[in-house]
Amino acid sequence: MAETKKFKVGVIGTGAIAQIAHFPILAAMPEVEISAVYSRTYAHALESARRYGAKKACESFAEFLDTDMDCAVLLTPKTVRKEYLIPLMEKKLDILCEKPLSMTLKECEYLADASAKSGQLVMVAFNRRFAPANARALAAFQGRRPHMVIANKSREFKEFRGTLENAIHMVDLLRHILGECVSVEARSKFTDPFYEDLCTAMLGFEEGGVGLLAASREAGQWREQIEMYGGGITAISDNLDSYRVIYPDHEEGQTMTPLNKGWCTVVDRLGFEGCVKHFFECVRTRTQPITSAEDAYKTHLLMDKILRAAGLPDLSKDWSVEK
Repeated sequence: MAETKKFKVGVIGTGAIAQIAHFPILAAMPEVEISAVYSRTYAHALESARRYGAKKACESFAEFLDTDMDCAVLLTPKTVRKEYLIPLMEKKLDILCEKPLSMTLKECEYLADASAKSGQLVMVAFNRRFAPANARALAAFQGRRPHMVIANKSREFKEFRGTLENAIHMVDLLRHILGECVSVEARSKFTDPFYEDLCTAMLGFEEGGVGLLAASREAGQWREQIEMYGGGITAISDNLDSYRVIYPDHEEGQTMTPLNKGWCTVVDRLGFEGCVKHFFECVRTRTQPITSAEDAYKTHLLMDKILRAAGLPDLSKDWSVEK
């Protein structure tokens, strides 16, 4: 039997998300060969290449582009995605890019349009769509849309533009579950709008569904929950650790622990593994990812509308530079 061709993959960026999720997943996939690692700090590239069995560490982006590769995984800071994405597309590489696609809506649109014109697959890593607890809770509706979804992602500390940084996962999930949004009402509370206390939104969707977004930055602990209602079903994904489906006469569910599912590691529970595997399946079959750059632009567009309605800094410019 002929040996299956391996995907030659280059990785740009060696920060926390690379170390926690992407490198361990890639290194464990038999169909993947990490051909090159690039970081602006060469020592970091060398260490990651050694740790995860990459063929080489690159001293420059030019050297990285000269490497024989099929695709790239882009894990740089979000403020510099454009300077890497365009050359990677021009190199005819398929790309898995961390979210958000960019810090401005105009640049998101430009990159999504460039992706469509390039003919390459560009996927944005909205990993919560692939989290098993979320997926199994949604599966209870058997392809029908719930009529109401409550999406809560709250944390115990504030960070710069926390709603954009974290609640965008919930905004993407609401689109994934309910379709396209047609109306937005939102409120926020803050002393400094760049470090908001909370943001809430009520979203109306084209098929009549309603989505409620809740994002507090002053919670007792991290909390992430999706509640879906409709058709005599309540389905709940709780902290990505468990799900419950409640029917009129019984309940079903499971806790996603290694005891119940040996494969269920942290990176799997949060959807990283499913996200990465979906990307390579799309590369293999030449099909569009469900979180393509074009689809991700719609999530960024809705995020911009929520921020504007809530009175928070929007995506009209990169506030990290211009604040």
